[in-house]
Amino acid sequence: MKVELVTNLKRQATKILADLHETKEPVLITEHGVPSAYLVDVDDYQFMQRRLALLDALACGERAVLEGNTLSHEQARERLGKWLK
Repeated sequence: MKVELVTNLKRQATKILADLHETKEPVLITEHGVPSAYLVDVDDYQFMQRRLALLDALACGERAVLEGNTLSHEQARERLGKWLK
């Protein structure tokens, strides 16, 4: 992963963004030697957001199963019947 100082980002934003788009490699921005932010490509960020949403949905489903909050096949068919016609 590439690391850049925040001052370099201020001075060379166009070049850093061009490199980011070319390599698709995230850039860690530091302030006073301390990690401050990640700069990532838009497509990669959107992919990560979709992945997190999917993982969240899976976790909710797993929680529902553990809590016994599930439906039988027939119950699910009844509930979804009005949507599937």
